[in-house]
Amino acid sequence: MKYKILSFAILFFVFQGACQSEVTIYQFVMNDIEGVEYSLESLKGKKVMIVNMASKCGLTPQYEQLEELHKTYKDSNFVIIALPANNFMKQEPGSNSEIADFCQKNYGVSFQMMEKISVKGEDQHPLFRFLTTQNENGLSNQEVKWNFQKFLINENGNLVKVISPRTLPTDSEITDWIEGN
Repeated sequence: MKYKILSFAILFFVFQGACQSEVTIYQFVMNDIEGVEYSLESLKGKKVMIVNMASKCGLTPQYEQLEELHKTYKDSNFVIIALPANNFMKQEPGSNSEIADFCQKNYGVSFQMMEKISVKGEDQHPLFRFLTTQNENGLSNQEVKWNFQKFLINENGNLVKVISPRTLPTDSEITDWIEGN
């Protein structure tokens, strides 16, 4: 009887583990700012910062720090994925090509930019539903509070931390995480 219970318990945990696949950012496929398909699965093994942004926001100068962060850590398995969004006071009204031109002309942006999406509301992009819903991301529920909110993703594709929009991309809270401190 003791062995039957032990066998059942082992089978239960093996079956349960097989049925619960870990959800990561790797399931998402998006379009980059030029409309080319981009699979987040290509980011396996890298630390990733996902940030929603807007060109006409008081926090827009963060593009400069994002570019600095990108240049400093791009060869250290770190990637920035920037997603323009027009959810806050219509501060990103431009088309994808207008946004790309603005970012290049004013900030020399060379990090990965995606097409414009919605980060909240009824038309919220599935990636941001994942990032803001604990049942999906395994970390916590949170709202996207404003432009330039930062979501830190570990090398396994898991959300590990959400950073305030007002925290600069070059803040030690972020650089220490990138460097593994």
